[in-house]
Amino acid sequence: MTAKLTALIFAVALSVFVSPASAQRYPDRPVKIIVPYTAGGATDAVGRALAQQLSDLWNQPVVVENKAGAGASLGADFVAKSPPDGYTLLFSDSSPFVINPHIYDKLPFDPLKDLEPVALGVELSPALAVSNNAPGTTLADLLDYARTHPDALTYASPGVGNYTHVALEYLKHLAGVKIVHVPYRGTNQVMPDLLSGRVNMFLVTISVFEPYEKEGKLRVIAAATDKRLKHRPDLPTIGETVPGYGIDVWFGMAAPAGTPKAILDKINADVRQVLNEQKFNASFIVPQAYVAGNADRQQFQDMIRTQYEKWRELVKISGAKNP
Repeated sequence: MTAKLTALIFAVALSVFVSPASAQRYPDRPVKIIVPYTAGGATDAVGRALAQQLSDLWNQPVVVENKAGAGASLGADFVAKSPPDGYTLLFSDSSPFVINPHIYDKLPFDPLKDLEPVALGVELSPALAVSNNAPGTTLADLLDYARTHPDALTYASPGVGNYTHVALEYLKHLAGVKIVHVPYRGTNQVMPDLLSGRVNMFLVTISVFEPYEKEGKLRVIAAATDKRLKHRPDLPTIGETVPGYGIDVWFGMAAPAGTPKAILDKINADVRQVLNEQKFNASFIVPQAYVAGNADRQQFQDMIRTQYEKWRELVKISGAKNP
């Protein structure tokens, strides 16, 4: 009997015995949250903050474990193959759900079938930052230099298939420039090289950059969203220089397929309660320029399926592929 078949039988049996009443007693032992990136990055920071709040709410330890590799697919696959009991969860950006299936020729799991969407965590405010030795002062300057100096500039990403990778390949395509991709294992590995000028640019949620920006150690030159950021209305969007450009990125939670509905619904309700608690929102969500998620499980699932198709097109246009 295969491991997958065994897990399926276990899930069916479990769903018969897990009632809404028993789900209210969930969790009655420690919960593990897998973050598919190295410690210290934005995904990890949000995952740990959420884990602490859930631990307080549930009166049970909620432990974060980092499993980085393969553009977040390694950690996502681990969760997909874990027992579907609600005690092993995935907290990730959108990459393993909507990008990696279009980047990798073959994945060891199907994100739409083997993972169950649980809760939308936060929506991000991605922005493009450049090292102080990058040419020019605006995105237009940077792209003009790239056009006249093919492959002279570099951009970093936390790995092949991450939204940063696809977003910048998409930018290269629309702008008609050649910039060299330098993949890392996580955001915390990227930042020292960006600050030193060993790589020229990086795109990630703006809160990662702002402390360094205030100290004059790098320059944030454009928002990657469709519209200007609410807390930075002075910052132009990439689309104002490269028409048609704009991306949506989020962090969310998932569980192995087959996890009982009553448990999934409880986790969703509790995550939404935590994210929208006034004190936590004011002290953590707003300062990071995030928008707290408030979607039920069906809304989150519909969002993933819609963005799955959108990112399929972006990957196709960008030509981004796992080397």
